[in-house]
Amino acid sequence: MENSIYIGTVWSLLPPVIAIILAFITKEVYSSLFIGILAGALLYGQFSPWVSFQSIFTVMTDNIDLNILIFLVMLGMIVNLMQKSGGSAAYGRWASGKIKSKRAALLSTTALGMLIFVDDYFNCLTVGSVMRPVTDRFKVSRAKLAYIIDATAAPVCIIAPISSWAAAVNSYVPEDSGINGLQLFISTIPFNLYAILTLIMVLFISITALDFGQMKVHEANAVNGDLFTSHAGEFQNSGEVKENENGKVVDLILPTLVLIFAAVGAMIYTGFQNGGVNVQDAFANCDSEISLIFATFITLMFMLVLYLPRKVVTFKEYMDSFVSGFQLMIPAIAILVFAWTLKGMTSVLDIRGYISGIVGEGSFGTAFVPAIMFFIAIFIAFSTGTSWGTFAILVPIVTSIFNGPENLSMMVISVSAVLAGAVAGDHISPISDTTIMSSAGAQCYHMNHVSTQLQYAAVVVSSCFVGYLIAGFTQNAVLSLGSGFIVMMAVLYVLKIKAKK
Repeated sequence: MENSIYIGTVWSLLPPVIAIILAFITKEVYSSLFIGILAGALLYGQFSPWVSFQSIFTVMTDNIDLNILIFLVMLGMIVNLMQKSGGSAAYGRWASGKIKSKRAALLSTTALGMLIFVDDYFNCLTVGSVMRPVTDRFKVSRAKLAYIIDATAAPVCIIAPISSWAAAVNSYVPEDSGINGLQLFISTIPFNLYAILTLIMVLFISITALDFGQMKVHEANAVNGDLFTSHAGEFQNSGEVKENENGKVVDLILPTLVLIFAAVGAMIYTGFQNGGVNVQDAFANCDSEISLIFATFITLMFMLVLYLPRKVVTFKEYMDSFVSGFQLMIPAIAILVFAWTLKGMTSVLDIRGYISGIVGEGSFGTAFVPAIMFFIAIFIAFSTGTSWGTFAILVPIVTSIFNGPENLSMMVISVSAVLAGAVAGDHISPISDTTIMSSAGAQCYHMNHVSTQLQYAAVVVSSCFVGYLIAGFTQNAVLSLGSGFIVMMAVLYVLKIKAKK
């Protein structure tokens, strides 16, 4: 109903506002998104029950991206096959003979976490099962192992262009934003302060052996033989993956490399097909969704040839991984479908037209938007336990506020702040899937992981706030990241001095 009296008015804000408020209250993202969608449908249909009902499914079918759904299902299949092949167990056996110190064990765990960037779920479940025997040998507490697993899961995925997270963010960006989804995602990487500073902090802590807060207690207990801090019975059997004993390290490494190179090659190829004249233009003009589907297909064919002749996976297990891979991705797919529908509902209500009319380009307040959006994203993700649901709610709002090529720089910075805040909130949320799976992967008592990670994340969050204030005024990635880095290192230096005393 193009003549609805609610289109392009303040009422267009109601669907996302309802979704946000309900997310705060219920701490549940699915119902919050759906009720926001329902509110938008009622406004669009001017409260006609039948028209509103029709509009929900019309908007849903118009906004579902089938390519992304296919990619997620195939990625789930790859993750499942990697777990069954025994490659991670083989890596653990290899690493036990090569790693000779606690520092090396921590750095190896960090490196493996950074390597497995295609999906955070796979990261959480694999890194723990691979590195537990190694870190136990050097008396690393399970709380610290869980922290490293969690800190190298989502923060790596959110700055990796070839991941399920990149595909999701890509799908949330409206077509008329002045930049395609992949371009926007790549542009946000230098401004994703939480992800970058978290990885730097993990490396710093691993190298310097700095521990503070509750983590210092856990590490002291671990030195005395108590890896669990008196909660050994909790999560003991969670997150275990039954792996083939004949698997080898290459069963984990080679498929990952094939996935990376196939995706990059397909992106460059489709970019040149779409008019790119050099590699940079090719990435800007590539068909990222088809490229990701092609890469996952090639990887699955490669895994068929790699696994079946050596019988590390049977043909039945290979085919069964389609169903189990789909089941693994159902939560992500459900969030995406609701998110796409909410985005479509705000689009038909012309929320961007309304916001563009009230937010002036020269408004002084816009410089504070990145820092504000960073904390709003933290609160939503903390309350709901999901990063993707936070993306779904806030990314369309940010692209509406900074619509147009003249506001492109602020759009990139503000979307970066949303992505960073969503990951930060997800990190410190006790109901987050990745937080729970990190505890399970490390076989760590869950609240031990939550309490220790909260203190570590607080250092990074405070540093990011300073960085996003600088970014809002300067729109310079080097200055914003540099300022955040200086603040973080200053805090860590003070903590290190206190630890010595």
